[in-house]
Amino acid sequence: MVVESTANGMAQEGGWRRPRGNPSLSEVFGSIKTRPAGPSWRKVLAFLGPGYLVAVGYMDPGNWATSLAGGSRFGYALLTVALLANIMAIILQALCARLGIGAGRDLAQACRDAFPRWASYPLWALAEIAICATDLAEVIGTAIGLNLLFGIPLEIGVLLTALDVFLILWMQNLGFRWVEAFVVTLLGVITVCFAIQIAMANPDLGAVIRGFAPTTEIVTNPDMLYLSLGILGATVMPHNLYLHSGVVQTRRFGDSVEDKREAIKLATIDSTIALMFALLINASILILAAATFHRTGKTEVAELDQVHSFLAPLLGSAIAPTLFAIALLCCGLNSTVTATLSGQIVMEGFLDIRLPPWLRRLTTRAIAIVPAATVTIWYGEKGTAQLLILSQVILSLQLSFAVVPLVMFTGDRRKMGELVAPRWLTAVAALVAAIIIVLNVKLLVDQLFR
Repeated sequence: MVVESTANGMAQEGGWRRPRGNPSLSEVFGSIKTRPAGPSWRKVLAFLGPGYLVAVGYMDPGNWATSLAGGSRFGYALLTVALLANIMAIILQALCARLGIGAGRDLAQACRDAFPRWASYPLWALAEIAICATDLAEVIGTAIGLNLLFGIPLEIGVLLTALDVFLILWMQNLGFRWVEAFVVTLLGVITVCFAIQIAMANPDLGAVIRGFAPTTEIVTNPDMLYLSLGILGATVMPHNLYLHSGVVQTRRFGDSVEDKREAIKLATIDSTIALMFALLINASILILAAATFHRTGKTEVAELDQVHSFLAPLLGSAIAPTLFAIALLCCGLNSTVTATLSGQIVMEGFLDIRLPPWLRRLTTRAIAIVPAATVTIWYGEKGTAQLLILSQVILSLQLSFAVVPLVMFTGDRRKMGELVAPRWLTAVAALVAAIIIVLNVKLLVDQLFR
């Protein structure tokens, strides 16, 4: 990569306004060894992990609310949206891995180093709003899971979610692999719970397959478009772009172009496998809602506690609601862990602040959780579904402000050098960004003039 000299004599990489600073998540940066030689499967295994942290954000409680609402109201029709959103996610997360490894910067650092402050500070504010919206969904989901399983009041459950800060600190002291192992274990529990529930629901496989075929009604029906954008916002999430470009740098790889090129390939394999797994979970949620609620005429089911109470009579099993609550709690715990890491990456990357780990995480968590807890406690249990869906639509509206810089940076040879994204990949990613922007504009127009 070209290195230039700035006016004050400081070395600076070509294409960037500022030199590369300290990495985010510095305490775990480059802490996990990879295998430069040996069988391909061993190399892939060394890189498996960051993709699953990212996949968690694609199946958070906000996703549950939008998928449950979509499945109960429109049956299997929105499965095509889940598939499209997952394809978009795979493309964008591949660019995140390329940025983190190729430029040595996460997306927040890249924005700080590429843009003047009058542009980077608003992007930081928008990223924080996105993380607050993410946390709103995750706080609500975790609190409802605690309420359904243990009878803990929603307000107390919301406050208990703040303890994830200490959980992350403890696990990171053991090593970042422990964080990844914790996340993967909970994902395994979620998978088992949904596999059992889907088997009980016995969905129409023909209707499921037809649901993956696109239909124009998704765009022409404002209500369907609103839920579709909610699914899009819940699937392709802004904070995941910051998260992936940061956590991929926990791997230790060589400095040569060839080493980095191989690292990009292995990290992309990791995220693609994990996101296909996320699609399986997301589709399962929507299929469960369609096979139980839509089939029996309960087309307005969206509250998570409603789902819990309806599953037993509809599936004829008392264990179904418990499985749903366990999966929801695991999902909420996982999501709060990854959202906390995202908040740290965003704050450190944009502002380049250096604080003790416990204070840094407490600060970033408070910025996100205080607004989320306030809104949740204010609205109470009755408004949780509307809040969850609204949070996902907010994320969809914020998405463009993360996607556009990502596509710009990874397609710029001055910034990426020999590791610049291929033109076809940049073109496809630009198309994804354009689709997101157009759909968001249409959503705003429909909501303003409906």
